[in-house]
Amino acid sequence: MPETIKGRGAAFNPPNRFEKLHLEPLEIELDDEEEARRIPTIFYKDTSKSILAKNNSPDIPFTYSINPYRGCEHGCIYCYARPSHEYLGFSAGIDFETKIMVKEDAPKLLEETFQKKSWQPQMVCFSGDTDCYQPVERKLQITRHCLEVFLKYRNPVGIITKNALITRDLDILKELAALNLVITTISITSFDDELIRKMEPRTSAPYKRLETIETLATHGIPVGVNTAPIIPGLNDKEMPTILKEAAARGAKFAGYVMLRLPGAVEQLFLDWLQRELPDRASKIINRIKEVRGGKLNDPRWGSRFRGEGEIAQTIRDLFHLSCEKYGLNKEEFKFSVEHFRHEPEGQLELFGK
Repeated sequence: MPETIKGRGAAFNPPNRFEKLHLEPLEIELDDEEEARRIPTIFYKDTSKSILAKNNSPDIPFTYSINPYRGCEHGCIYCYARPSHEYLGFSAGIDFETKIMVKEDAPKLLEETFQKKSWQPQMVCFSGDTDCYQPVERKLQITRHCLEVFLKYRNPVGIITKNALITRDLDILKELAALNLVITTISITSFDDELIRKMEPRTSAPYKRLETIETLATHGIPVGVNTAPIIPGLNDKEMPTILKEAAARGAKFAGYVMLRLPGAVEQLFLDWLQRELPDRASKIINRIKEVRGGKLNDPRWGSRFRGEGEIAQTIRDLFHLSCEKYGLNKEEFKFSVEHFRHEPEGQLELFGK
């Protein structure tokens, strides 16, 4: 079994399903064992010519999403986006956390999109795949510059993140909120600090995420909480507490997603369970199978986010009862599109009019 790598969720690179050749590391001893277990992050320039990804999935409530980064240094072991790294010639494992594609031109490409007469103003999700506030955003500020473009053209945006770094952009978010152009969602998986360090190694600590909810709410920015993913037998019992604490700090809406294990994520997650939670692994695996019809994953629309069976129904009921108890999801947020404007490049000051 691979050993835990300091600061990383995955411990190895599973084979890329698109590559015929797979290289295995040599079992050799290095002088500095601790240093050998540290894998640096490498950033690559992504030269994509468009920035919005379109989906037509009937169980996803938005059409377009924007992802400034491909790959994510947060290292969440369960991340459903891991297999997308295989399309780039990388692995869904350690590569996903350490080889990050950076879309430096994202703000420019976004502005070009909004300038097109064919663009119909609508909510764009930040991010549909990897976290737009992962650690490198602190330095590169690509997400911040994209938010400036959203404000400049008055186009609605939804943000979901596990990182308290979102509070850096309060100035822009407040202006967007004043025009009903933004909602924010903070994902909280567990309040167990030790578990989070193992499962989501480079995300903000649980208490910081609660503080982030409170900060956003205090500044008038619509904020909710996402209890995701729900891992049966591991964190499902924490759902009521997460919803209660988030609501107490100003969250107005909530959601949840059942654990998904597409492609190589299944192998990575099972290895992680045996490595980090050996005493609980069997129970968790069996519970996952109970909500997935005897399998570990279900890709079908309609059931992939919620699961099926008695346990899935119990979780669903617990979620709705908790939301009712703590006053969540009482109001439906409506984005404004009436403020949107097509403007020729160079004829509009960023924070003007």
